[in-house]
This record gives sequence, structure tokens and C-alpha cells, in this order.
Amino acid sequence: MHNDLYYLKYNVKLEPLVNQWYAWAYLIPPATAAMNIVNSHLKIMKSFVSAPEVHVAANKNPAMRGGPFMNYPASRMNEAKELMERTMKEQTRMIELAGAIKALSDMLSNEAKGYSLEPLYQKVPDELKGYVELVYDLNNNPSFRLIERLLYNSQCYSPSTQSITFSTLNDDKRPFVFSTPRLDERDHLKLEIPFNHPVIDELAKMRTTPQPMGRIKELYKLEEKGEELFRTFLSETNPTCASRYDGNEIRIRYFGHACILIETREVSLLTDPVISYEYETEFPRYTLKDMPESIDYVLITHGHADHLSFETLIQLRHKIKNIVVPRNGSGFLEDPSLKLMLNTLGFANVIEIDDMETLEIDGGSITAVPFLGEHADLNIRTKAAHLILLGERTIMCAADSCNLETKLYEHVNNMIDDIDVLFLGMECDGAPLSWIYGALLTKPVGRGMDQSRRLSGSDYQRGIDLVTKLKCGQVYIYAMGQEPWLSYLTSIEYTDESKPIIESNMLMKACTERGIASERLYGMKEMFLSKAGGRSSAKKMGKFLTTA
Repeated sequence: MHNDLYYLKYNVKLEPLVNQWYAWAYLIPPATAAMNIVNSHLKIMKSFVSAPEVHVAANKNPAMRGGPFMNYPASRMNEAKELMERTMKEQTRMIELAGAIKALSDMLSNEAKGYSLEPLYQKVPDELKGYVELVYDLNNNPSFRLIERLLYNSQCYSPSTQSITFSTLNDDKRPFVFSTPRLDERDHLKLEIPFNHPVIDELAKMRTTPQPMGRIKELYKLEEKGEELFRTFLSETNPTCASRYDGNEIRIRYFGHACILIETREVSLLTDPVISYEYETEFPRYTLKDMPESIDYVLITHGHADHLSFETLIQLRHKIKNIVVPRNGSGFLEDPSLKLMLNTLGFANVIEIDDMETLEIDGGSITAVPFLGEHADLNIRTKAAHLILLGERTIMCAADSCNLETKLYEHVNNMIDDIDVLFLGMECDGAPLSWIYGALLTKPVGRGMDQSRRLSGSDYQRGIDLVTKLKCGQVYIYAMGQEPWLSYLTSIEYTDESKPIIESNMLMKACTERGIASERLYGMKEMFLSKAGGRSSAKKMGKFLTTA
């Protein structure tokens, strides 16, 4: 009936796409999007069109998982060719922008020799004139700074390239998303709307707030064929919903990877949300269904796609009151502003905090702790571990921080209390520089250089030094990419002989020998802390730190 009420099922997958490619942080800002279109998307599509059998063979080899190979049979070559040709035709401006970035970089390398840069403004390519500032560092190395907000306001940023694709997910088997565009599928429904469109929020609310079919058709402008498919995504059954935690303690729930939900009666905090959908499985986990009705603060540690997931964030947007991100003001190509990016995508109340800066919250505070490593030695400032103070308890979510300089945490510990609970990533055998950043490079790097600059977190030695310097009471290893529902992002498959497993085993053993509770998290976990009676007095917090 037209007036019957329908809920959106919790196993309906919402994939955000840009030019039919899975959306992540470097496909939103115009400059990084342009470089990925030219140096990644078009190259992958051209390779598939010219030799689809190579891609088919590569996808059968587990060792090649995560490589630049399209996950389609050779029979879909013509569809890929059509998308490639359409991209080349419709994205001319972006292709020209990528060429201008390369030309500017080459010009500065050849002509900026330490003398005034003023004459070189005349040689800036037309596509970038008025959008860049030319600069030297103190060693006279030339570079340029993008004026990001102006680029977002230019014709280079086109929300019309964004869309949302809906489909039903019944298990953890999702193909790796970064090497394959989304070609049309019979069981997928595509809405040509930008990511900041309020209709997405209305749809996400339908997980718990039903709508009549008439209203649904009006919202999504469904034609007969689309309505028939959309009905398969709906249910008349009222789902059970998670309620806000109302206990006297601090409840911590691990949702997989680096996603931690921390709740007290006064406040809720969610870190790096990448959350499973709800479907029948023998592998226990928390899912989107376990999210509370509202989330006071979402904390983002850095912009890698397994920590900043637009797929998850867009579905939670209507629940989120504030998002806390690391401060950025550099304007360098490799380090776009997360605040500007999220504001552009329709997220309100995005708060930037800088190193050792503190944000006061109900019943405590959030402090940004310096985050070294894991970014292939690039000058990326937009990364921070989050130190959360609730009552007299301190919880640190360090994500993929790599303890490259052991003195750092001595200095940090001089300003903060001992850490009651530490969450630390130990993916210490990360991918090389080119895996994420290759499309942004304007000059090729040799294999040796590429392999030496890796996206690695702390190993045992660095991890145990961090634990010792911060005087941690409990240590949980997370952000390992092991959960089966994450393989579409991480492409990780560990064995007992994998370096991250060996090194994290060593850390857990060393912690146990020192009387420190330790565990490598996998799947789900719930724990509780009393707000009072911690190991430390909590007197340092706030005494030395700047209050935001």
C-alpha cells in the first residue's frame, strides 16, 4: 500500500562514487582528484582495455590483491572503454589541471634557484593562476601552496561527478575498491546526487524512522524500474535499535579496525568509523545497528581510507554533532584540509585541533597528540593521535602512529598523565610510498626509494618504548585490517608468519611480563572503566595545554 511504512534494511550498502570510482579523501579536493584521474584511473582503465586478460589473471593471484587491476571479466572490456572515453571527454578540465600541476612542479625545479620567485608567477600555467602561492623552504627548496578554498569554488570542483549506489550485502565478500570503477549492475540502484544532498540523510534515518512509499518515491524520484529494485532494500519490520549508554562507568566498544565507541552518561565519542553492515554471519561484530541515536564527537586520526570512510560517515552524518580532525593549514598537494573537505560534503561543526591542543567536552577533554610516521616521510600535518580524558581516566587512540623518535613520548608524558588504556596500531609492514601517493608524484621514484618509504606503524621495539614512556596500564593492539569485512579497503591477509603478527605477539608478551593487560583486538570487544580511581591523579591535564 502507498501509505505502508518502510524501513531501510541494515544490509543495504551505500557506496559513494566520484566519476564511478569509490570515493576517498583524494577524490574530493580538486587538485588531488585531478592527479588521481590522470595517474591512476585512466591508466588502470587503459591497461584493462588493452589487455583485460592480464587483469583477470592478476585477480586470481592472492599476492596481487590490492594492485592496480580491475576486478571484472574480459567480457566487460567495452563498458570499461566507454567509461574511459567518457572520462577523457567530460573531465577535460581536471586532466588539464593535473597537467598544470606537473608543469608547475617541473618549472619550479628547473628555474627556482634561490632567487626571488616573483618573476615566476608569470610562468604559472593558466589553470593554476590565482590558485597557488610559490614558496621556498629555509634551504631554498622551491614548492607551491594551493589556496584550497578557491579551488573548491572553481569549476574544477564539480559535485555532479558524485553519486550514491545502493545494493544489498549478504556477506563479507567485497572486492577491493580502489582499483576498479563501478560499472552498471542490475541489482544496483544509482542516485545521481552529490554527497552533501539532504536526501542521503533522510535515507539513512530510514534505518530507524520509517517512511511511506509515496514519500520515498517523492524523495528519490523513482521510476517504475527503480521503484521495483528499491523495494528490495526495504522492510516493514521495526528493527531493534541501540540506546544511549546510561551507566556510571566508561563503556568502550571495539567495532573493528580503528573504530572505538567510548561512552559515558554525559558524552559519546567515536573514533575513525569504518563499520560493518548487518547480515547473517558466524563472525560476531558490532554493526551500524549498534550505533547510538546521536554521537557527540567523531574523532578522525588521519585521512587514509581505512580511518576516514565516507561510506560510513555519510550514513552517520545525521547522528553526528561534531567531528574533530587534525589541524591543517599547509595547502600542499599531498595534505589537503580535512575540515574544508568535510564541510564541503555537508558536515557541520568540524573542529580542528593542533598538536597538544585540548578541546573541553562534557566530563573531560580531547587532546591531539603528535602522530609520527606511516605517511612515507611526506610533509603531512593532518594526523593526530587522540588522548581522551573522562573523569580521572585517560584513553589514547594512537591509530598508526609510529614511534620514530623515542624522545617524543618523554616530552608528551611531561604534559599529560600516565595512560590508563592505549590503543595502538602495529601494521609494521605497510605498503610503499607509491601505493597511496603515487598518483600525486610529479617525478618518478626509483624502486629502492619507493620500497624504503613505507606506510608502516610501530613494530615491537617502537611499541614497547611507547608503552614504557607513556606508562600505560592496558594496551590493546588494533587497526590491523584483519577483520573479514575490511578486506575491500585493506587487502590484508595475515598468517602466523606475518611481521605484524610476530611483532604484536612480542609486544603482548612483553606487556604481560610487566603486569600490563594486553590483547590484539579482533572482531568486537566491550570493556568498562570506572571514572574514578585511576592509576594517576589527572592533575597534569589542562595545566599545560591550550584549551580550544
